[in-house]
Amino acid sequence: MAASNFSPSRRSAVDRFQVMDIVGEVETMKAQGIDVISLGAGEPSGGAPAAVNREAARLHNAEVPIFNYTPSLGTRKLREAIVGHYRHWYGLDIDYTSVAVTTGSSGAFVTGFIAAFDAGDRVGLASPGYPAYRNILRALDVDVVDLPAGLETNFRFNADLLADYHAEHQLDGLILASPNNPTGTMVTREDMRQIATWCAENGVRLVSDEIYHGITYGDDRGTSAWEFDRNGMVISSFSKYWGMPGWRLGWMLMPADLEPAVSGLAGSISLCPPAAAQYAAIEAFSQDAYDESDAEVAEFARTRQLVLENVDRLGWRNAAPADGAFYYYTQPSQKILDHYGNTVEYAADMLQHAHVAVIPGVDFDHVAGDQFIRISFAAGYDAVERAIERIVEFNATIE
Repeated sequence: MAASNFSPSRRSAVDRFQVMDIVGEVETMKAQGIDVISLGAGEPSGGAPAAVNREAARLHNAEVPIFNYTPSLGTRKLREAIVGHYRHWYGLDIDYTSVAVTTGSSGAFVTGFIAAFDAGDRVGLASPGYPAYRNILRALDVDVVDLPAGLETNFRFNADLLADYHAEHQLDGLILASPNNPTGTMVTREDMRQIATWCAENGVRLVSDEIYHGITYGDDRGTSAWEFDRNGMVISSFSKYWGMPGWRLGWMLMPADLEPAVSGLAGSISLCPPAAAQYAAIEAFSQDAYDESDAEVAEFARTRQLVLENVDRLGWRNAAPADGAFYYYTQPSQKILDHYGNTVEYAADMLQHAHVAVIPGVDFDHVAGDQFIRISFAAGYDAVERAIERIVEFNATIE
């Protein structure tokens, strides 16, 4: 057989997402009978609300369950239910035609980025931030600019920083998550107002990632960019607050000028979101489902408090303000950093010897991320409590 002259495209040469690699390693170790505690993936452990599960069971147990294609932007009934959610939580009046239901928030990012940005455009990412933004944009030949919002700014991003970065880089777009992954940090309501308004006035397309709304530890469930301006995209999901990551269902609020492009792209990229998930997800907006999800958030808050109470024992420092989501982004002790040099080696050694999985920060920050780790306390109170004891014991063995 002749040697192949084929090779992958240059645009596909994106960084691997270490979170998923570590999740895979955890599964391998568990299959070998090793008791691993994973504080890695950002997925709630409680599952979907009971009302959603009941409706899914009813649909699948029907005499002749039919799950054909739906409209490419989702069923009208689900889109209208999402409209009701924005009225309920944010006091916003939105037409259902502005809502695109997608295959997870990931589907919204892919479709939205293609619709909004051309090859060669320059898009800023607040850093530390979710690595899939960068990877999708680079695969689309969009120029990605990291906008530092780390320890020097207490991990917070604001309009003044944005204006300074724009003056230097001339941005075409900005991606901002609040609450943020990996830090859990939120922008204030006033900062969101200023950022959304500034972007509209300066021709910078805002992409507001709001998938962790509702998982917050104060009075604010999260401020939506569309409360102030509708020229940007809003991305959200059923994965986090409603505990439905594997259902692969999210949505996008589309600015009017992007509606035709998103509609056209959606039919080619995914045909439609998962039909059965759409029908069942309508029940996520019932009062019982809201109450159940709020109870899960209260449990996250209890686990978060456990982490905060053990920070000194763990030797953690320089942590981001964990305002929302279920992450704690922090720096190990100087002794640990001196021993390992970076958190990639530290996390790998911890997994092999303490059987606890944490995520090194290199996924989220290419500059200083190798000095930080992210833990997810979505694993639940008992798991996190056991993991803390293992980490404390492991840290004590490091010379």
